[in-house]
Amino acid sequence: MTLGLNKQQADELVNKYITNPITKYHLLESEAIMRALAKHFGENEEEWGIVGLLHDIDWDLTKNNTREHTVKAVEILKSAGASDFLIEVVVSHGYGSALCGVNQDKIRTTKIQYALAAAETLTGVIVASAMVQPDKKLACVKSSSLLKKFKNKNFAANCSRKIILECEKIGLKLDEFLAIGLKALQEISDKIGL
Repeated sequence: MTLGLNKQQADELVNKYITNPITKYHLLESEAIMRALAKHFGENEEEWGIVGLLHDIDWDLTKNNTREHTVKAVEILKSAGASDFLIEVVVSHGYGSALCGVNQDKIRTTKIQYALAAAETLTGVIVASAMVQPDKKLACVKSSSLLKKFKNKNFAANCSRKIILECEKIGLKLDEFLAIGLKALQEISDKIGL
């Protein structure tokens, strides 16, 4: 597994292509959960973090034309020197998604692909859980309440439960995955304003 880009280069790409603070927070959240998953599995935390950080590198450019989402990412990442491996993993988070106009027929097959799709989707449920707290802080969110909110399909309805449950394909039970994700975001709460 080689990415072709280091953390500094990944940060530079985010600063160049991401202007919306909400998108930037989402990338930082995804990076944090991917690092936590890498630590859990004994994988390379830096590399998994970079994958999380760059997965939506084209979102600010494509959010008004989502059929281009992940297509533009390929162009951006190739021009920056990213490896085919990094590009493939980034693109894989859009497999089968209505938000992406391409790769509808592809499926995720590797641990890092499942981890990325589940992690980046989980960020929405965790952040929404913080936003309904009286102080809007992650510190008040508990794993048990996060699980209840996850089971309520009307809560954070745009977050695909099916994709989050791909955590099971990498050997994590849902409650364990939620706890890892919540702890990861609580540890960066200052960076993301929660």
